Amino acid sequence: MAYRRTPAVQARLDAQRDAVLRAAVALLAEQGYAGCSVAAVARQAGIATGTVYQHFAGKADLSVELFRTVVGREVAAVTEAAERADGPLQRVAAVVETFAARALRAPRLAYALLAEPADPVVEAERLVFRRAFRDLFATQVAAAAAAGLIPPQNAELTAAAVVGAVGEALVGPLAAGGVPPDRLIPALVTFTLRALGGQ
Repeated sequence: MAYRRTPAVQARLDAQRDAVLRAAVALLAEQGYAGCSVAAVARQAGIATGTVYQHFAGKADLSVELFRTVVGREVAAVTEAAERADGPLQRVAAVVETFAARALRAPRLAYALLAEPADPVVEAERLVFRRAFRDLFATQVAAAAAAGLIPPQNAELTAAAVVGAVGEALVGPLAAGGVPPDRLIPALVTFTLRALGGQ
Protein backbone atom coordinates (compact mmCIF):
# COMPACT_ATOMS: atom_id res chain seq x y z
CA MET A 1 0.00 0.00 0.00
CA ALA A 2 1.40 3.40 -1.02
CA TYR A 3 2.06 5.94 1.73
CA ARG A 4 -0.34 8.89 1.59
CA ARG A 5 0.62 12.14 3.24
CA THR A 6 -1.91 13.53 5.65
CA PRO A 7 -3.07 17.11 5.05
CA ALA A 8 -1.10 18.21 8.13
CA VAL A 9 2.13 16.64 6.83
CA GLN A 10 1.60 18.14 3.39
CA ALA A 11 0.92 21.58 4.91
CA ARG A 12 4.15 21.33 6.92
CA LEU A 13 6.14 20.35 3.81
CA ASP A 14 4.58 23.16 1.78
CA ALA A 15 5.41 25.68 4.50
CA GLN A 16 8.98 24.40 4.65
CA ARG A 17 9.34 24.69 0.86
CA ASP A 18 7.96 28.24 0.97
CA ALA A 19 10.48 29.11 3.70
CA VAL A 20 13.30 27.78 1.54
CA LEU A 21 12.14 29.91 -1.41
CA ARG A 22 11.76 33.02 0.76
CA ALA A 23 15.30 32.51 2.06
CA ALA A 24 16.59 32.04 -1.49
CA VAL A 25 14.84 35.22 -2.68
CA ALA A 26 16.43 37.20 0.17
CA LEU A 27 19.88 35.86 -0.69
CA LEU A 28 19.39 36.48 -4.41
CA ALA A 29 18.47 40.11 -3.72
CA GLU A 30 21.57 40.56 -1.54
CA GLN A 31 24.23 38.43 -3.20
CA GLY A 32 22.97 37.19 -6.55
CA TYR A 33 23.18 33.59 -7.72
CA ALA A 34 26.71 33.21 -6.38
CA GLY A 35 25.35 33.56 -2.86
CA CYS A 36 22.53 31.07 -3.33
CA SER A 37 24.30 27.81 -2.59
CA VAL A 38 22.12 25.13 -1.05
CA ALA A 39 24.05 25.46 2.23
CA ALA A 40 23.61 29.24 2.30
CA VAL A 41 19.89 28.98 1.58
CA ALA A 42 19.51 26.38 4.32
CA ARG A 43 21.34 28.66 6.80
CA GLN A 44 19.14 31.62 5.81
CA ALA A 45 16.01 29.49 6.24
CA GLY A 46 17.22 28.11 9.58
CA ILE A 47 17.07 24.48 8.48
CA ALA A 48 19.53 21.67 7.79
CA THR A 49 21.08 21.51 4.32
CA GLY A 50 19.62 18.04 3.82
CA THR A 51 16.12 19.46 4.31
CA VAL A 52 16.53 21.64 1.22
CA TYR A 53 17.18 18.47 -0.78
CA GLN A 54 13.79 17.14 0.32
CA HIS A 55 12.26 19.88 -1.83
CA PHE A 56 14.85 20.52 -4.57
CA ALA A 57 17.18 18.10 -6.34
CA GLY A 58 20.10 20.53 -6.16
CA LYS A 59 21.22 24.10 -6.73
CA ALA A 60 20.13 24.14 -10.38
CA ASP A 61 16.62 22.97 -9.49
CA LEU A 62 16.42 25.52 -6.68
CA SER A 63 17.75 28.30 -8.94
CA VAL A 64 15.14 27.60 -11.62
CA GLU A 65 12.29 27.65 -9.11
CA LEU A 66 13.73 30.80 -7.53
CA PHE A 67 13.94 32.49 -10.93
CA ARG A 68 10.39 31.49 -11.82
CA THR A 69 9.07 32.73 -8.48
CA VAL A 70 10.70 36.16 -8.70
CA VAL A 71 10.04 36.65 -12.42
CA GLY A 72 6.42 35.59 -11.95
CA ARG A 73 6.00 38.52 -9.58
CA GLU A 74 7.62 40.91 -12.07
CA VAL A 75 5.46 39.73 -14.96
CA ALA A 76 2.35 40.04 -12.79
CA ALA A 77 3.31 43.60 -11.75
CA VAL A 78 3.85 44.86 -15.30
CA THR A 79 0.76 43.05 -16.58
CA GLU A 80 -1.32 44.72 -13.89
CA ALA A 81 0.19 48.12 -14.75
CA ALA A 82 -0.66 47.61 -18.42
CA GLU A 83 -4.23 46.62 -17.61
CA ARG A 84 -4.77 49.81 -15.61
CA ALA A 85 -3.59 52.12 -18.42
CA ASP A 86 -5.85 53.59 -21.12
CA GLY A 87 -4.86 52.81 -24.70
CA PRO A 88 -2.03 50.75 -26.21
CA LEU A 89 0.70 53.42 -26.10
CA GLN A 90 -0.15 54.25 -22.50
CA ARG A 91 0.04 50.52 -21.72
CA VAL A 92 3.51 50.32 -23.30
CA ALA A 93 4.59 53.32 -21.21
CA ALA A 94 3.13 51.75 -18.07
CA VAL A 95 5.02 48.50 -18.70
CA VAL A 96 8.33 50.33 -19.16
CA GLU A 97 7.77 52.57 -16.14
CA THR A 98 6.79 49.69 -13.87
CA PHE A 99 9.55 47.36 -15.04
CA ALA A 100 12.22 50.07 -14.71
CA ALA A 101 11.01 51.37 -11.35
CA ARG A 102 10.96 47.89 -9.84
CA ALA A 103 14.41 47.11 -11.26
CA LEU A 104 15.90 50.34 -9.91
CA ARG A 105 14.41 49.74 -6.45
CA ALA A 106 16.20 46.38 -6.28
CA PRO A 107 19.24 46.69 -8.58
CA ARG A 108 21.06 43.60 -7.30
CA LEU A 109 17.98 41.48 -7.85
CA ALA A 110 17.37 43.03 -11.28
CA TYR A 111 20.95 42.27 -12.29
CA ALA A 112 20.52 38.66 -11.18
CA LEU A 113 17.34 38.32 -13.21
CA LEU A 114 18.56 40.10 -16.33
CA ALA A 115 22.26 39.54 -16.75
CA GLU A 116 24.19 37.75 -14.01
CA PRO A 117 25.99 34.65 -15.30
CA ALA A 118 24.12 31.64 -14.00
CA ASP A 119 23.57 27.93 -14.55
CA PRO A 120 22.45 26.95 -18.09
CA VAL A 121 19.01 26.02 -16.73
CA VAL A 122 18.57 29.60 -15.46
CA GLU A 123 19.75 30.97 -18.81
CA ALA A 124 17.01 28.89 -20.48
CA GLU A 125 14.45 30.35 -18.07
CA ARG A 126 15.71 33.84 -18.91
CA LEU A 127 14.64 33.26 -22.52
CA VAL A 128 11.15 32.35 -21.31
CA PHE A 129 11.13 35.54 -19.21
CA ARG A 130 12.17 37.70 -22.15
CA ARG A 131 9.50 36.11 -24.34
CA ALA A 132 6.85 36.85 -21.72
CA PHE A 133 7.79 40.54 -21.72
CA ARG A 134 8.13 40.55 -25.50
CA ASP A 135 4.64 39.11 -25.87
CA LEU A 136 3.22 41.67 -23.46
CA PHE A 137 4.80 44.50 -25.47
CA ALA A 138 3.93 42.91 -28.82
CA THR A 139 0.22 42.83 -27.97
CA GLN A 140 0.26 46.57 -27.30
CA VAL A 141 2.44 47.36 -30.34
CA ALA A 142 0.03 45.46 -32.59
CA ALA A 143 -2.95 47.26 -31.01
CA ALA A 144 -1.29 50.66 -31.45
CA ALA A 145 -0.49 49.91 -35.09
CA ALA A 146 -4.02 48.68 -35.74
CA ALA A 147 -5.37 51.91 -34.24
CA GLY A 148 -3.11 53.98 -36.51
CA LEU A 149 -1.16 55.41 -33.54
CA ILE A 150 2.17 54.09 -34.87
CA PRO A 151 3.33 52.89 -38.30
CA PRO A 152 2.65 49.27 -39.29
CA GLN A 153 5.48 47.03 -38.10
CA ASN A 154 6.45 43.54 -37.03
CA ALA A 155 5.14 43.73 -33.46
CA GLU A 156 7.15 40.77 -32.13
CA LEU A 157 10.43 42.03 -33.62
CA THR A 158 9.87 45.55 -32.32
CA ALA A 159 8.88 44.25 -28.90
CA ALA A 160 11.95 41.97 -28.67
CA ALA A 161 14.23 44.88 -29.58
CA VAL A 162 12.62 47.16 -26.99
CA VAL A 163 12.83 44.54 -24.23
CA GLY A 164 16.53 44.03 -24.99
CA ALA A 165 17.27 47.75 -25.09
CA VAL A 166 15.43 48.55 -21.86
CA GLY A 167 17.07 45.65 -20.05
CA GLU A 168 20.52 46.72 -21.24
CA ALA A 169 19.94 50.31 -20.15
CA LEU A 170 18.91 49.15 -16.69
CA VAL A 171 21.90 46.88 -16.03
CA GLY A 172 24.44 48.59 -18.25
CA PRO A 173 26.43 51.79 -18.14
CA LEU A 174 23.50 54.21 -17.70
CA ALA A 175 22.18 52.56 -14.54
CA ALA A 176 25.69 52.11 -13.15
CA GLY A 177 26.57 55.67 -14.05
CA GLY A 178 24.21 57.07 -11.47
CA VAL A 179 21.45 58.42 -13.72
CA PRO A 180 18.69 59.28 -11.23
CA PRO A 181 15.49 57.23 -11.62
CA ASP A 182 13.43 60.40 -12.10
CA ARG A 183 15.42 61.03 -15.29
CA LEU A 184 16.17 57.48 -16.39
CA ILE A 185 12.59 56.17 -16.36
CA PRO A 186 11.09 59.01 -18.46
CA ALA A 187 14.03 58.70 -20.87
CA LEU A 188 13.34 54.98 -21.29
CA VAL A 189 9.65 55.66 -21.93
CA THR A 190 10.51 58.34 -24.50
CA PHE A 191 13.00 56.04 -26.20
CA THR A 192 10.45 53.23 -26.34
CA LEU A 193 7.67 55.37 -27.81
CA ARG A 194 10.05 56.85 -30.38
CA ALA A 195 11.27 53.37 -31.29
CA LEU A 196 7.65 52.42 -32.00
CA GLY A 197 7.18 55.54 -34.12
CA GLY A 198 4.75 57.10 -31.64
CA GLN A 199 6.66 60.33 -30.88
